[in-house]
Amino acid sequence: MRAGLLSRNGRWALLSLAALALGIAAGTPACGGNDQVPTGSVASAGGGTPSSSSSSAGQTGNTSTSTSASTGTGAGGGPETLQDLLTRLRADRDGTLLDESNLGGWPVKVVEGRVVVSVDPAYHQVAGDFDAWVGTELTPDQGFLYGVLPDTAGERYKLTTGQTYEADPWSRAYTYDANGEMSFVADTTAHLERYFQVKTAALGPRTVRVWLPSGTATRVLYADDGQNLFDPSAPWGGWHMNDAVPAGMMIVGIDNTGARMDEYTHVPDIIDGSTTNFIGGKGDAYGDLLETQVRPLVAKHYGEPAKRGLIGSSLGGLISLHVANKHPGEFAFVASMSGTLGWGSIGTGVHNATMMDRYAMAGHAGTVVFLDSGGGGGTCADSDADGVDDDDPTDADNYCETVQMRDLLVSLGYTYNVDLFHWHEPGAQHNEAAWAARVFRPMQIFAGL
Repeated sequence: MRAGLLSRNGRWALLSLAALALGIAAGTPACGGNDQVPTGSVASAGGGTPSSSSSSAGQTGNTSTSTSASTGTGAGGGPETLQDLLTRLRADRDGTLLDESNLGGWPVKVVEGRVVVSVDPAYHQVAGDFDAWVGTELTPDQGFLYGVLPDTAGERYKLTTGQTYEADPWSRAYTYDANGEMSFVADTTAHLERYFQVKTAALGPRTVRVWLPSGTATRVLYADDGQNLFDPSAPWGGWHMNDAVPAGMMIVGIDNTGARMDEYTHVPDIIDGSTTNFIGGKGDAYGDLLETQVRPLVAKHYGEPAKRGLIGSSLGGLISLHVANKHPGEFAFVASMSGTLGWGSIGTGVHNATMMDRYAMAGHAGTVVFLDSGGGGGTCADSDADGVDDDDPTDADNYCETVQMRDLLVSLGYTYNVDLFHWHEPGAQHNEAAWAARVFRPMQIFAGL
């Protein structure tokens, strides 16, 4: 066993594996500071956040395709009147907020325009391109305030106290500017959309974020640690994937949760130096979340492109490889960046199947594999004879395990620059900034398939 870098959402440091067992924290991105200008800011206005609702919406098994969901529909199957929507909000505010977020999205399209809702009395105005950011009073109602905006694609807006501006936490379509998050009234070209409370019976709820390209999407890349992919306020500035994404590629970011270490690992392991404190092993359940909830959601709202890929970093790279292996033929491409490929054999005396063992058992498969890491290593030794070259004290950023996985795949019949790609960025650190600097490589390879 050696000290390692497993990564996570939130804080990062060179920590021992034991410390990481306690220090990995996940969930939704932290709310940013309030802006004093009507641009940017991470959503926190409007009272309760989308993740706080107790409704079970978001569990969908519908795989039918449709046009972009941001055209909006009411619960009755078509645009309803403002009064119909208000009646439902009065009867069940939180349930209606969540239900509509997973149907046509907020602001909800009604006959009169687009309805925006605030549940925080302090945010009693809405300002945006429609009123030159002057601020328009919302109408108080039973436990919420509302306003009707012009149904104009691409127009931006925020909720405001009159002095402080915040993005709408419920808006479907959004983007980021220099100060943070910005809400769209309705969809526009190349933008982000999101869905809340996506879950299964086995795994807790999370947000799914979708980058929609201009025009028709020909490929879809499913990515782990979704809250770190697009948000510039994420740790180390996030991945900025939307800045590097090739034309025609949809990216679906699946947020992690506080159970990240369990969900992103395929078998249990020990990382705290004990002999009994096993953690992890819910990777199959995470794969089920992708297959039974996320992919049907994409198919329902956008139509899932035929070319499908997976990408993740650190433990995210591990789970991406696991999902590709568990669902042969479903994904044309998988990328593991700084993947924690020794998982399963980290603890002293623990010899559960590593991802290298799983791929050795599967043999040469049809999925194109991209592996990379930063860091470096000298001997890449396996001094404890556990089958993993992770005992080199100079190894960093999972370099040795990545090289070992590369060599294994070659031995199984994978061919360089055909169905196996490997990149080493000497000395690169184990963080989002490093992955952002080189994520264009796997995306370009996927785009060329």
